[in-house]
Amino acid sequence: MLLTVVSPAHNEERNLPILYERLVAALDAVPDLSWEWVVVDDHSTDETFATLTRLHAQDSRVRAVRFSRNFGSHKAILCGLNEARGDCAVVLASDLQDPPTLISQLIDVWKTGVHVVWAERAAREGAQGSPLAFIQLYYWLMRKVVGLSNMPPSGADVFLVDRAVIDTLTRFNEQHVSLVALLSWVGFRQACISYTRQERLHGRSSWTLAKKIRLVIDSVTGFSYLPIRAISVVGLGTACLGFLYALVVVANAIFGNNPPAGWSSLMVAILVVGGVQMITMGILGEYVWRALDQSRQRPSYVIEARSDRADR
Repeated sequence: MLLTVVSPAHNEERNLPILYERLVAALDAVPDLSWEWVVVDDHSTDETFATLTRLHAQDSRVRAVRFSRNFGSHKAILCGLNEARGDCAVVLASDLQDPPTLISQLIDVWKTGVHVVWAERAAREGAQGSPLAFIQLYYWLMRKVVGLSNMPPSGADVFLVDRAVIDTLTRFNEQHVSLVALLSWVGFRQACISYTRQERLHGRSSWTLAKKIRLVIDSVTGFSYLPIRAISVVGLGTACLGFLYALVVVANAIFGNNPPAGWSSLMVAILVVGGVQMITMGILGEYVWRALDQSRQRPSYVIEARSDRADR
């Protein structure tokens, strides 16, 4: 059996040699297992790709590609799956927060006939406050509002996918999509194991708040029409309020009551209706932009270099 370990990497030059040693210790101990490690350098600004090139020269099981610019971790994972040769693939980050010893557990569950095995985070060392609340809110939103009930409730950064799932994922060419959400959407037989995610050993996470917000927008617009349906509800509610206000004005005029001050009431109405219209246009714009971007048929990523180019 051949296993492919896929790791996205961005500025991980100090972590990669340690992760390599841990992979060798964990995977060489598994009987009847051959493995390869595909690392996608998401256009790091440090010596990440040079480190991977040295590891490839030392061990041909290590293969690396480098993006021509920063395309994001989800595109890096998709690229790694495209490069995978294994009967199954495990996605494992390069930041040392996820132990490679998980892989044997994922394989054991996969051998029972499961196509997707999630390693669900039972706890996160060092995670607290607003980052943890954001994570919990995101997965609740995706499960309960968007309707992707297969998604692990606490989230998953490590998962195993069968070759049938890999071949299915590589058929997609969506520009703005959450890979975890897409895996939940495609179905197949899925299962979970749990583990405690460790703290980062070296470096800082490049997973910024802006990227998190972009992921939420991509996930919701990619798998749900709920925002557009909400626009209809808000529009209907605003129209009803407008009609009620018109009835109040007419009643005041008929029965001789003092009408409300014209300037204040007019400005409130304009600001409320105008604000609703701008929000509506923004939501529609998110869908329209994604449709336009998809119609261009640009590649999801561009590869600048390969560690094994000289071997070909």
